[in-house]
Amino acid sequence: MNTHKLYINGSYTESSTKETIDVINPATEEVISSIYNGTEEDVEKAVQAAADAQKSWGAVPTNERGRIVREIGQKMTEHRDDFIRLLMEEQGKSDEMASGEVDLALDYFQYMSEWSRRIEGEIVPSDRPNENIFIHRRPIGVVAGIVPWNFPVFILARKVATALMAGCTIVLKPSQQTPNTAAFFTELVHNMDILPKGVYNFITGKGSTIGNALASHKKVEMVTMTGSVPAGVKVMEAAAQNITKVNLELGGKAPAIVTKHADLDTAVKNITKSRIINAGQACTNAERVYVHEDIAEEFTNKITEEMKQVTFGDPLQDKSLDMGPLVSEDRLKEVDEMVQGAVKAGASILTGGKRADTEKGFFYEPTVISNATQDMEIIQEEIFGPVLPIVTFTEIEEVIDKANDSDYGLSSSIFTENYNEAMQLTNGLRFGETFVNRENFEAVQGYHAGFRKSGIGGTDGKHGLGDFLSTQVVYMQYKQTNE
Repeated sequence: MNTHKLYINGSYTESSTKETIDVINPATEEVISSIYNGTEEDVEKAVQAAADAQKSWGAVPTNERGRIVREIGQKMTEHRDDFIRLLMEEQGKSDEMASGEVDLALDYFQYMSEWSRRIEGEIVPSDRPNENIFIHRRPIGVVAGIVPWNFPVFILARKVATALMAGCTIVLKPSQQTPNTAAFFTELVHNMDILPKGVYNFITGKGSTIGNALASHKKVEMVTMTGSVPAGVKVMEAAAQNITKVNLELGGKAPAIVTKHADLDTAVKNITKSRIINAGQACTNAERVYVHEDIAEEFTNKITEEMKQVTFGDPLQDKSLDMGPLVSEDRLKEVDEMVQGAVKAGASILTGGKRADTEKGFFYEPTVISNATQDMEIIQEEIFGPVLPIVTFTEIEEVIDKANDSDYGLSSSIFTENYNEAMQLTNGLRFGETFVNRENFEAVQGYHAGFRKSGIGGTDGKHGLGDFLSTQVVYMQYKQTNE
């Protein structure tokens, strides 16, 4: 069994305390590896290494940085199957989901490398004679990248490829629950010997210790974190000490709106897919359904039958499964508490509603809940499990108000064949993303960002790259000459 070391300034090292944390396969409950429990002292070394490397890395021409990012992606492609296997083992993804995530990460490195000649500044007119105003886009500096457990390969790519392309150095901290894919990535980068020492650093440990130390460090210029709202609040509080920039993708409570003009088969298929992606453990998952009362019975019957057909189990044993386990025993208990709380509040379970009857693993049955109301916890708070509560509505304005009645504002979806309804709903919804007649999943060239407590800043596309850049304005006076 491997114990993954820290990677600081181009070398592997143990943590200062030599304490370790076990990593568990959520499908079998077996210990599959361990990581060193990093400390504030380890963070100090990693950040200092990144700070020392920043000036020279930021001066590397963008086309050269693009070549390096592309070659890292190509090296990952050579080990695609290894990443898929590790991801299925440490996080419990189905083969289809793990393959899709890894392929998206590979695509992300390729996509970001294509920005090598597209990072542009501006020249704007001056109010004064004999003056030009130049607007430069510079690397923001040392970046702390905090990666969650639910998409550990793709979100690593989001943070690392973007930081490197922008000319930033990075200290990467994976989740203590899913560090194996990041450790393998680190090994590939180390063996490639393609990055100068200190440009990429890898540190493991508990989020409460490592995250706080990174976010509060004076030499960290930006913290990019994907995780829960409580974790995001702690990062912001720590970063506020030095007015450090934060880029946060936090929780979601995505509404799926099904109007009476929807194609029900399309709606059922895509909402089910959006609910069971990663066993419901994605911030963009459809978390609550609002269906027009005229079609509510038909829709509810159809989606209940669809959810009953969802297969689950150990993905390493059966590649055809739709869904794997939840990531931990704690996550399973939290999901079940929300479901039982909804029943106590008056909701009805149509299918599922309990821990799956398996010998091992943190599996929860795909669940549909009817008779849910707007004030219930299961409608207001993030479930993060394969549970779908349904609420009915009558008028378009009513459902817009209900959908927006949330602390979260990341993702949303609409199902209708009526153009006027689609336009009214998209203009009324206050969410960073809205998907119409399709599943909830974003594109690398788009922009993934949320409103309200779902985050600050964003990722993907040119706007996501821009978050890793700072702006410098130069007012250039010159003298007239006759020579």
